[in-house]
Amino acid sequence: MFFNSFHDFLAMGGYAGYVWSAFAITFIAMAAIWCMSVKRRKQILTEVRNKLERQARIDAAKKMENTL
Repeated sequence: MFFNSFHDFLAMGGYAGYVWSAFAITFIAMAAIWCMSVKRRKQILTEVRNKLERQARIDAAKKMENTL
């Protein structure tokens, strides 16, 4: 579609409310998904780190039992 001016582009042929609200909703949804993904990634990395540390403590305790 060809627009004669920037104002015509923003008006979107009379459908600006629908067009720009759709863009806004999509942008907000994508931003929310990105934020949740970053937060979940941090949680998973923390859980993995904690499990590895716990397993290392368990292994160290087992080695101590075998030396007594």
